[in-house]
Amino acid sequence: MSNKINRLGLIKLSLAGLCFAVGASALAKGGNVPSPNIIHIIADDVGYDDLSCYGAKDIKTPNLDRLGARGITFTDFYAPHPTCTPSRAAILTGRYASRVNDGAGLSILWPGTQDGLDPDQEICLAKILKQQGYTTSLVGKWHLGDLDKYLPLQHGFDEYFGIPHPNDHGPERDGNTGSKGCLVIPLYRGNEVVERLDNNALSEVPGRFVREVCGFIRRQAESGKPFYLQYSNIETHTPWFVPKGFEGQSEAGPYGDAVEYMDRSIGIILGQLRTSGLEKNTLVVFTSDNGPLAHAYPELEDCYGKYAQVDVPRANARLLQDGKYQARYEGGCRVACIMNWPDRIPAGVVDHNIVDGTDLFTTFIELAGAKVPEDRVIDGQNIWHLMSGTSAEPVRDVFFSWVPKRNLMGVRKGKWKLLVPGKGNWAIEPQRKPALFDLEKDPGEKTDLSAERPEVVQELLDLVRQARKDLEKNRPFTRF
Repeated sequence: MSNKINRLGLIKLSLAGLCFAVGASALAKGGNVPSPNIIHIIADDVGYDDLSCYGAKDIKTPNLDRLGARGITFTDFYAPHPTCTPSRAAILTGRYASRVNDGAGLSILWPGTQDGLDPDQEICLAKILKQQGYTTSLVGKWHLGDLDKYLPLQHGFDEYFGIPHPNDHGPERDGNTGSKGCLVIPLYRGNEVVERLDNNALSEVPGRFVREVCGFIRRQAESGKPFYLQYSNIETHTPWFVPKGFEGQSEAGPYGDAVEYMDRSIGIILGQLRTSGLEKNTLVVFTSDNGPLAHAYPELEDCYGKYAQVDVPRANARLLQDGKYQARYEGGCRVACIMNWPDRIPAGVVDHNIVDGTDLFTTFIELAGAKVPEDRVIDGQNIWHLMSGTSAEPVRDVFFSWVPKRNLMGVRKGKWKLLVPGKGNWAIEPQRKPALFDLEKDPGEKTDLSAERPEVVQELLDLVRQARKDLEKNRPFTRF
């Protein structure tokens, strides 16, 4: 990303930024500028530096590279949680998962679980945009409950074509014994199961999802209505199955093949957007729901062989420590984020502000001219001024890393990151004492500075105590 404009150099873009601000203001006030189409690509389990524009050498992502070169990339963007269900719940509601469902929280869901994102208690982004006149569609993975009452159409999506849970929640789990009770993975259209996907069919589904996205874009071009499309790919989640003919393309094994296939898919989608004449008025946002699988997972290897075999030396060489499931270290939540909207987001910008996945909820709603719900705590902030280059004013200087149900594992304030002492879980080791890192000098969290900077440790522990109280009392968290 060294060839891009640093946020500190945006003064030269102030006049252009003023134009963007006028447009955004008109959007918010219902002016003559049309509401933007929004395509939100939520990648599944993709690591921070597993894109070539973020530093990967053995994985090539030319389409995402171009998207970033023509728009903005964020270096300090955080998925709200280090696992799929809670992260996606937070993105779609603007609320950390510990708050959702009237404070009951929401953790990783398995097929048949009675829990899910409750449409009677939570207001989904899609529902708000639909009320604003948007056509809303979800293509790909849902993972917020597979009972009928939790499915996407009940949350305001007009269309849904995808799977209700991850592609590794099939009968192969637990050594192919069937003891976890997982059925052959269902493919939904709307509220109906239209097919059951064995592993051969599952490998071809990513291509079908891309065709579905392109068909939706063509229909929307004909309708003239604004749209919100969430594309949630599955191939970068274990098992790393890609359609026949695309295996062995990368230098990073099946996982790298999956990331490169995802990038090709995004290139096709962007091409369809241009062909349909919608590129100029479409905001495209790429993020990941959490970090990558970073440790060997024997059960998955028993199920899927090389398509779930983590390259541990490669994982250990990533910029950020650890990955998926890890709520203490940066690798669990800090992910790549790229945004593009021609003529409204300046090209070639790298932004170093701390931004959170919940911020997308508030930003999308206000860009669409709708109102953010006022009857509940919304954690997300509007980041349009960062995106448009009108201001570099941060919306937060603090990020709290929670596991889904109320356990706080880490806190960042400015450049400082504290690992919070406490119990672990099946994926996270217990933390015996506080550990402090300077993320500007040590993004990999290798050198503990807690003994040298006890006053910083105390400041961050005070923030932790306050955050726990705020969650208990259902109050907004400290942001600065």
